[in-house]
Amino acid sequence: MKLLIATTALFGSVAAFAPSNDMRASAPTALSASLDGLYGSLAPMGVFDPFNLADKATDATLKRYREAELAHGRVAMLATVGFLVGENVEGSAFIFDGKISGPAITHITQVPDGFWPIIIAFIGAYEANRAEVGWVDPSKCPVDQPGLLRDDYAPGDLNFDPLNLKPKDKEELLILQTKELQNGRLAMIAAAGFLAQEAVDGQGIYEHAQSPEIQGWVSAWTS
Repeated sequence: MKLLIATTALFGSVAAFAPSNDMRASAPTALSASLDGLYGSLAPMGVFDPFNLADKATDATLKRYREAELAHGRVAMLATVGFLVGENVEGSAFIFDGKISGPAITHITQVPDGFWPIIIAFIGAYEANRAEVGWVDPSKCPVDQPGLLRDDYAPGDLNFDPLNLKPKDKEELLILQTKELQNGRLAMIAAAGFLAQEAVDGQGIYEHAQSPEIQGWVSAWTS
C-alpha cells in the first residue's frame, strides 16, 4: 500500500516544474484577493492555516511559503520513493557493487567518499538555477525585504517539463498543480514517518510492512 502511495506521489509530480504562464500572470492577484483562490485548497478543509500564518504575511511572504512548500514536497516525494526502492534493491544493485544495505537512513553513510562531490555539484547546480529563475538579485532587494521572489515568477515554475505533460487548459493545469501539492504534503508526512520509525528501531520499511502486526492490521482493514 505504501508503495502504491509513493508511486502515485511520483507520477502526480511529473509535471511539477512545467511552465505556467497563466499562473504567473494571476499569482499576485490571487494572493492579494484571497488564499481561497490559490490552488491546493480543497473542500471541505479549504485553506488549512491553524496558526494563522497567512494573516501575518505579506503577498511576497505568501509566495515564499508556497515556494518552500513545493520545494520540500518535491524532495519528500523523491525521498519516499528512494526509501522504498533503495531498500528493495539493496545488496543486488549494480551501483556501489551492491555493498550498501540496511535501513535507508544508514545508506548515505555508506556512500563512498568519491561520490560526495557529485552529490554536492548536482544540488548546487539545481539550487543556483532555482535562485536565478525565481529570486530577485540580492543587490536589488530592499533592505527590509530579503529573499524577494520575482513578480513574474510563479512559485515552483522552473520551466522543467521534459515529458511535455503540462495541460494547455488552465483548469486542467490548476487540477494538476493541486495534485502535486497534495501528493507533496502526503510525501512529507510519509518521509518523516519513515525517518522516525527507522531511527527508533533500526528496521527498514519493508521489514515493518512484513511484520505480523502490520499484516494483521492490513488484513483487518481490507476484509
